[in-house]
Amino acid sequence: MTVGAEPFRFPVRVYYEDTDAAGVVYYANYLRYMERARTEWLAAHGFDLAEVEREHGVAFAVARAEIDYLAPARLIERLEATVAPVELGRARFAVVQTVERGGTVLVRALVTLVCIDRAAWRPARIPAAIAARMKSSLMEPPG
Repeated sequence: MTVGAEPFRFPVRVYYEDTDAAGVVYYANYLRYMERARTEWLAAHGFDLAEVEREHGVAFAVARAEIDYLAPARLIERLEATVAPVELGRARFAVVQTVERGGTVLVRALVTLVCIDRAAWRPARIPAAIAARMKSSLMEPPG
């Protein structure tokens, strides 16, 4: 796992439960890999999601996901899910995410998340400390 100017990388292994009858990763499971990578990305920056919820009363929810499926992953393969923040607003941010095998991009997504006030279930400002960390790691969107 890395943090910095490069995308954050989180290792994933494909288990039987992730695949369909043909041994190919079921398309919706890529979203699970990306979710895990975003959680670990925040943790690598010092933000445990449970603590953020307790301390700030907010949670992050996916508002939009644009996904391109380029090639399949199969049973037992070792993959990497990446996170690269590309946009930051007051209550939302966007990340480009990939799932890769040996440097080959299998899935590419643009995921937009919104910060939600847990009491009111309405958009809320991203806590300042988290926004500052996100801002410092913003990357250029891929062309």
